[in-house]
Amino acid sequence: MSRDKLRIAVFASGSGSNFQALAEAARDGDLGPAEIALLVCDKPEAKVVSRASELGIETFVFRPKEYASREAYETVIAAELAARGIGLTVLAGYMRILTDVLVGAYAGRMINVHPSLLPAFPGIRAIEQALDYGVKVTGVTVHFVDGGLDSGPIIAQRVIELETGDTAETLAARIHAVEHELLPRTVRLIAEGRVSLAGRIVTVDG
Repeated sequence: MSRDKLRIAVFASGSGSNFQALAEAARDGDLGPAEIALLVCDKPEAKVVSRASELGIETFVFRPKEYASREAYETVIAAELAARGIGLTVLAGYMRILTDVLVGAYAGRMINVHPSLLPAFPGIRAIEQALDYGVKVTGVTVHFVDGGLDSGPIIAQRVIELETGDTAETLAARIHAVEHELLPRTVRLIAEGRVSLAGRIVTVDG
């Protein structure tokens, strides 16, 4: 891997479909001057770990219970990121709350993908929250990470209309399809230097 490219670490805890989408985009040249350099995963048995192995991407896998605190394992993660020259971190289904150890170190260089139109329905079970509320539209948000719960400055959003008879499964399938397109596109814009942040306002050139 070239050190001239923006080196990205993806954090994931589950099946890793967004990780796969990013890795395939990088392989096909669709991330521009960026590459996926590392997977960080808190569940050694997660499917995303085998996906990374099949794609030849390095992994840092850990068990949180083996550390005294969140800060303790995040300090180790931060060292791993620094050693690999990681310039951007992408949370893609990473199910752990972050502390300032990582959020502070990567302020303005850490993004998250969330399955709702934030600020609506932050946190877990966002798809179910939207269905239970009875909204007519929901969507996908990519945002910078700050110290709050899905509260960081918004970079990109895409609207998805609900359909009669939608279930969590049918809606999730459409949301994931949008995530797999919007997240790589946003990463490419960042890698190309076309995203700027001033306070809470994100400006995207193109």
